[in-house]
Amino acid sequence: MSPARAGYVDKVSERDRDLVRRLLDAGGTTYAEEAGIRLRDKPSPLYRLLVLAMLSSTRISTDIAVAAARELSAAGWRTPHRLLDSTWQQRVDALGRAHYRRYDESTATKLEEQAQWLLETCRGDLRRLRPTSRDGADALIDALTESPRIGPVGARIFCREVQDVWPELSPFLDGPLLDQARHLGLPDDPDELASLVPDGRCAPLAAALTRARHGLPDLEET
Repeated sequence: MSPARAGYVDKVSERDRDLVRRLLDAGGTTYAEEAGIRLRDKPSPLYRLLVLAMLSSTRISTDIAVAAARELSAAGWRTPHRLLDSTWQQRVDALGRAHYRRYDESTATKLEEQAQWLLETCRGDLRRLRPTSRDGADALIDALTESPRIGPVGARIFCREVQDVWPELSPFLDGPLLDQARHLGLPDDPDELASLVPDGRCAPLAAALTRARHGLPDLEET
């Protein structure tokens, strides 16, 4: 590579790094963090993330889905066993307090079905589905879509959020996020994008790119 070309690449890379830093500053809080989930490789926080992914899979705003996840956790339903100890009406009421009203009754039912599914398939522990390499991402998505109301969208939400806890998945930056990266003038290759993240954590970048799809006022597109 010529010195001139090398200087151009370095300049572009620095521009990209600066854009990623600003992107993370503007929208890099993960949805799990926003929902009050301290995500770790433990059954309870992973279950709560699955619930958040399910709540986010309906045609309802992300803010309301996050608020509903917080409300369910505040009610003490942080494991599938605890969820099954609740009544249908208690779940409806909790979802209503978070303004998750359009789907509150059906979701109250699906939460029970999801808890039962998790206990039957994974003994309540999603770590049993943890992939051993990035090649296992598709198998994980397929497994998660067997959970009530977790379609491909919900499964990908789970993967985006869990990737820093399950680094075998990282970088999990899928189609819509890569399209947004390209729109912002960033590389649309997952590994190249990951190399621009200051601390190597890709879940915040996934969250920021998701938010950027809907507009981040503090982010100047360059």
